[in-house]
Amino acid sequence: MKIVKHSGNIVDFNREKLKSSLLKSGANKNIVDEVLQTIENQIYEGISTKKIYKLAFALLKKSSNSHAARYNLRAAIQLLGPAGFFFEKFIARLFVSEGYLAQTNLFLSGKCVGHEVDVVIKKNDYIEMVECKFHSGKDANSDVKVPLYILSRFNDLKDRSHTIYSKKDIISACWIVTNNRFTSDAIAFAKCSGLQLLSWDYPENFSLRKIIDEEQLYPITCLTTLTIAEKDKLMVLDIILVKEIIENVEILERIGISPNRIKNVLKEASELCKFI
Repeated sequence: MKIVKHSGNIVDFNREKLKSSLLKSGANKNIVDEVLQTIENQIYEGISTKKIYKLAFALLKKSSNSHAARYNLRAAIQLLGPAGFFFEKFIARLFVSEGYLAQTNLFLSGKCVGHEVDVVIKKNDYIEMVECKFHSGKDANSDVKVPLYILSRFNDLKDRSHTIYSKKDIISACWIVTNNRFTSDAIAFAKCSGLQLLSWDYPENFSLRKIIDEEQLYPITCLTTLTIAEKDKLMVLDIILVKEIIENVEILERIGISPNRIKNVLKEASELCKFI
């Protein structure tokens, strides 16, 4: 059976690929098999992957909000836009979980011109800059022009003293992070140039997907028990991670959520972060 991807490309329906993504949600094999059977009974020639995703999400939500939330993870990261400001904060949290200090949205003077730097991280007196390339569309990848451009900015900033954590900080390395993927040319150029890349599935042992699951760094945008408006209010209040709701329950009252709904939100958040 042929299905239509977000990009408009027509491909064969891949049952095993869908099954794998459903299992990553945390749902057990029986639930996954039931969801797959229901989907296979309802799909038709030319159905879009978007409709399949929505159907799978709705079926998972019936069994568990947290399963649906985890299944929704990649789409939830896209909701950290549209400009990517909250994505930068999310990435800073990610590096903090790995033992770094992190600051966001800095303006630093280079040898030639000034630069806005998304995130600056520090660990063991070693300071690195992190540039975030946020895409609101699922199929938009970062091509070789991205590391080409960012390398020129890094070269203008490195080996100069900056006032970040102290008055004589030297930026020694550079990361590029995207919520989607890098093209093969972008990866090859970054390797050759000494740039570190981080994307949804790259590198395999330290990808966004892997770190988020291992460190339970789920963004609040993946929660199914909150509305989009409520998520936006929380992010404005600097609540970016689901963990931060669990540690700061009163923030839910502050944005006007009723006690009964707070219980539902905390149940989903706790299950998602494996606090129960």
